[in-house]
Amino acid sequence: MLEEKLDALSRMMAEHMANPFPPGFRGLDIEGRDMVMLDADAYSYAAGVLEGPLSEQHRAGLTRLTSVFEKVLPAIDDEYATKYYTHVRDMAGLAAEIESLHGK
Repeated sequence: MLEEKLDALSRMMAEHMANPFPPGFRGLDIEGRDMVMLDADAYSYAAGVLEGPLSEQHRAGLTRLTSVFEKVLPAIDDEYATKYYTHVRDMAGLAAEIESLHGK
C-alpha cells in the first residue's frame, strides 16, 4: 500500500511540473501567503516524503501547510488557478498521508 501511494505521489508531482504556473500569481499574496512559495513548499515537502520519513520539524511544517489550503483555496477567484492549487493541495495531502504511514 505504501509503494502504491508513493507511486501516486510521484505521478502527481510529474503532472504538477507539466502544468504552467497560473498567470498573474507570481508575487501575489492570498490570505497572507505568497502563492509561489505555497507552491514551492508543497512540492518540496512532497519530494522529501518520496526520499523517506520527514524529520519532526518537517512533518509539522507539512501539517501546517495542508491547513493553509483551507483558507487560500476559497479566496482564489481564477478557474485555472483554483484547479492548479487544488492539485497542489491534493499532492500535499497525499504526502501527509504517506508520512503518517511511515510511522506505522
